[in-house]
Amino acid sequence: MKTFAGSIALLAAAGLLAGCQTTSDAPRAGSPESRQQVAQAPQPDPEPPLTRARAAEQCWMATEKNHPGASVDRRADIVTKCIDDKLKAAAPAPRS
Repeated sequence: MKTFAGSIALLAAAGLLAGCQTTSDAPRAGSPESRQQVAQAPQPDPEPPLTRARAAEQCWMATEKNHPGASVDRRADIVTKCIDDKLKAAAPAPRS
């Protein structure tokens, strides 16, 4: 009876390990196929343009981190200045 239970446990473990088997169908590093896959990798999306809402979100997070003890009115002033500075820096240069 003890051998039978051991055999069942061994078969169950072997079945679980069989699910972990890997195949060798993947191209080797440096092969033409792997270089082609790297060349076809999608590029990350470019960062969307800075809107007033995004600037406000970034400024509030920075203010919460950098000025945690400031009053809400003081933080609001800091955020307003931060938003104006961010939008001014992100604005395209005027054409001459």
